Parts: sequence; structure tokens; C-alpha cells
Amino acid sequence: MSGEPDNRVQLAVSAGIFRDGKILLVRRAREPAKGVYTFPGGRVEFGESLIEAVAREVREETGLSIDVIALAGFREALPGKTGGSGHYVILPFAARWIANEVALNDELDDARWLTPDNLGSLPITHGLEATIEAARKIVLG
Repeated sequence: MSGEPDNRVQLAVSAGIFRDGKILLVRRAREPAKGVYTFPGGRVEFGESLIEAVAREVREETGLSIDVIALAGFREALPGKTGGSGHYVILPFAARWIANEVALNDELDDARWLTPDNLGSLPITHGLEATIEAARKIVLG
């Protein structure tokens, strides 16, 4: 059914990764949210646990190995309301960096380790500051 809109809800995961008190934000290189900073992450594959999905997505997008700690809330991207055409339920997880340095795949074009209180004027996804705070409370107490 090519050309018809996809009316299914998509499940995605992301990771607020902390290293030495800083959090990793990545910039999307293509739509949805091209040019916007957010957490690394992506869709959950059929038969994959949420923890497996977030670790895989982070590894694929950034090359990092992480310790996934706990769910840090949820976000929802609705068609036409958050700049995209799809409907996504996004489960962000709090995580700690374990190993490797950032090596971005073609989905991302920048990565920055930032102090959570100083994101500057970066364009960020809707609700990201609250999600960062929730993840920080889980990881750093």
C-alpha cells in the first residue's frame, strides 16, 4: 500500500547517558527532527526487550557501551503536533557510559557531552529538559 500514511503507533526507546556528570546529546542528521539535539535511540524491533533495544540503538548510533539503569518517563510524538507525521511512543532510559568513544552513524551529525544545567541555545526535542532531569535524578541521585 505504497503512498498511504502509516497509521500505526511506533514504539521507540532512547538513552540519557551520563559520563563524569555530563549527558550526551546527539543531533539528528535527517527527518524526523533533522538538526535537533536529543538522546540517541530508535525503534524497538519485534521480539526485542526494551533494555536490549536501547543498548542496541545506542551502540549502532554512537558506538558506546552503556549500563541501562531505569526508565526515566515517557514521551509521545503525535502526528502534526510535534513536527512529524508519525505517532511515536518514546521510552527514555537513564544510563551510564561504560566504554568506547562516540563514533556517529549516518543518522546523526554531531554529539556533545554537556552539563545538564547548561544546554545553551541548542535546538532540542520537546520535553527533553524534563527528561534530562528525570534521568539525572536516577543516575546521580
